[in-house]
Amino acid sequence: MKANGYISRYVAYFLSNYLSINRTLVEQRETMTKSSITTSVRSYQGMTPKLGSKVFVDASAVVIGDVEIGQDSSVWPLTVIRGDMHHVRIGERTSVQDGSVLHITHASDFNPGGYPLIIGDDVTIGHQAMLHGCTIGNQVLIGMKAMVMDGVVIEDKVIVAAGALVPPGKVLESGFMYVGSPAKKARPLTEKELRFFPYTAANYVKLKDLHMAEGYAE
Repeated sequence: MKANGYISRYVAYFLSNYLSINRTLVEQRETMTKSSITTSVRSYQGMTPKLGSKVFVDASAVVIGDVEIGQDSSVWPLTVIRGDMHHVRIGERTSVQDGSVLHITHASDFNPGGYPLIIGDDVTIGHQAMLHGCTIGNQVLIGMKAMVMDGVVIEDKVIVAAGALVPPGKVLESGFMYVGSPAKKARPLTEKELRFFPYTAANYVKLKDLHMAEGYAE
């Protein structure tokens, strides 16, 4: 009888400790998960990103420092937006798609004043695009894997084709498509292409709302 009582007490003690350890592990996992998500938008040198109303930032993206993103814009998985040595400004209803890299040019003797990264409203930035210290107007489409370099100015209503390289300091004129490496003016945009700018911007607003409803936002 004494042996059975001892076994019962031992089993109860073991189960109590087992459950306590499991609760601790679950709490630690939850804390780590929350921490990893909240650090995807993070301060640098006292500058914290400012996100407008209903901005979607995927938990796997990274937004750092002096960055402002306008209402209804979206930042998709594995994107990096780094405003650590100059500022980044992104307008409303602009989508920065998967794997893109957005950075600035710092001020130095080589680039007095440096170059911030300025992006307008209703801009669609395709997957794995790279934008560095440039200025992009409203209703622009940056194709997948395109590269736009320091000091470039892209006026409103421009298409930069997939894989294009826009070299430093170049100005892309409104109403045209640019292709190639280095990018060259190819042709005027069609009426259908001009109508596509607001369509694709609105489509990504709807899409990011669905993702936010699933709980995938930062």
